[in-house]
This record gives sequence, structure tokens and C-alpha cells, in this order.
Amino acid sequence: MDPLIHDIVAWDGLRLRVHIWHGGDRRPPVLCLPGLVRTAGDFAPLAPSIMQDRLVIAVDYPGRGGSGWTRQIGRYGPEACVRDVLDICAALHVHRAVVIGTSFGGLLTMGLAAASPGLIRAAVLNDIGPDIGPDGAEFVRTFVGVDPALDSLDACIAMLRESLPPLSLETESEWRQMAELTYRPGADGRYHPVWDIRIASLLHGPTPDLWPLFGALAHVPVLLLRGEVSNILLVDTVTRMQAERPDMQVVTLPGIGHAPILTEPPALAAIQAFLARHA
Repeated sequence: MDPLIHDIVAWDGLRLRVHIWHGGDRRPPVLCLPGLVRTAGDFAPLAPSIMQDRLVIAVDYPGRGGSGWTRQIGRYGPEACVRDVLDICAALHVHRAVVIGTSFGGLLTMGLAAASPGLIRAAVLNDIGPDIGPDGAEFVRTFVGVDPALDSLDACIAMLRESLPPLSLETESEWRQMAELTYRPGADGRYHPVWDIRIASLLHGPTPDLWPLFGALAHVPVLLLRGEVSNILLVDTVTRMQAERPDMQVVTLPGIGHAPILTEPPALAAIQAFLARHA
């Protein structure tokens, strides 16, 4: 099922692209927040499996996908993204939502819990915690900052197959969809990232202490999904998260790296059961 696509004007006039799967409104909505340079399209495979009697809403952050780009690089940072998501929720009258956040989207989920505690009913954190594995962080910095300018989608697929961590993508069609969500043809006929590669400049410098943000989720149920071989969410981080939140459910996906695509059978079953309990 294709989503409805809406453009919402942000507080500074920038366009915010939103995808909405409308399954009804009898149950609380699900708000989906993608990774750092990922887009709402990442949730297209998941949405049909969770949209019964509810809205499923996914966003493109500024500088990514169909949202507006700007010369002001700081506009792409996490604080501005939190404000954008709050604007989107206000415009769409979203409240008491279950938030599913992948990677950077999980960190934004923590930020939303701190900024607007009443917005979040429950949270699914996809392969992210308050500490970021250094090897994974270095890969992200490098990947985000490079425009390969490849000459075909097939070349994009080949590069992604070689460079990305282990994922649950098996068929050529699945890899093609991943490539189409990652690169698009430009005016020069070559394929470029769907994000502003200057976002990489925001990833340099010391990482702030994010554990207080994780603490902001203390009032809501949390489901943590982790790829078994993730180099972003490390085992020691999960152990500390469980010590702080003994009630947190943890599901580990064997052989998967950063980040699960959420339609893996164990992940999908966990999300559906979590929604049934808390939404």
C-alpha cells in the first residue's frame, strides 16, 4: 500500500516531507523516525503489517529525501530535527504515539521524551543506545560524507552490497529497493545520495553524554532491537541499558548488523506484540 505524502512547512519555512499510511484511528498512531540520512521510505515494508486501525507516520528530516535543503548546516542537527518532529506532530494532531526510532531516530526519540514527555506512549529503539560504538561511528562519518556519483543503479547496488554491514536483504529486488532509497539520479545523469553530504560535518567533535536522554524514557515502555553483529549498539551498552531499565524488552537478531530493517520475523513479531500491549 502506497502512503499519502504530505509536505508540512517547518517553523523556518523549510519543507518537511511526511509519509502517512492510514489504517484508521481507533488505535494510537505510530510515529517512525529513520536513521541519520535515511528516509520515510525505509518504513514502507513495515507499515502494512502494523497499520491496522491506526495511522503510521514517517518523516524525512531536512536535507534528506523529499524535505527541503538549506545552506545552514546547523539546520540539519538533532536539536532542529526534534523541533521539526514536534511541528509535524502538532500539524497532524499526533499525541500519545508509539515511536519507532532507527539509529539517529532512536536518539531523537529520547530527545522527544525529554522535550515533550506526553507525546510518547511507548518507544521502540532500533539498534541504538546512549553510547555509540567507535567503529560504527567512523563508518557512518565516512559513508555519509561521500558522494560516489555512480553511473547506474546497478553500480549503486554493487557498492552497497560491498560496503554495508550484514543486513537481512536477500533478493535482488530488496537490494534494488535499498539502492533506490539511498541514491537518485541528478541532472548529470549520475546517482547521488538522497541527503546533503555536508551532514557529515556534524559528526565530528566530542559526543555529548546521552545517558540522561535515555533516562527521559523512564516513564514509557521500551522495546530494544539489536543486530547481533552491530558495531553501533555494543553489548556493554545493552547491559547498562538493561541495568537502568530492567523492564526493557530486548530482542537480538542473529547475524544482522546495523541496522535491522524491522521486517525480519523476530523483529516484526516483537513490534506487533509490543503494539498490542501498549497501544
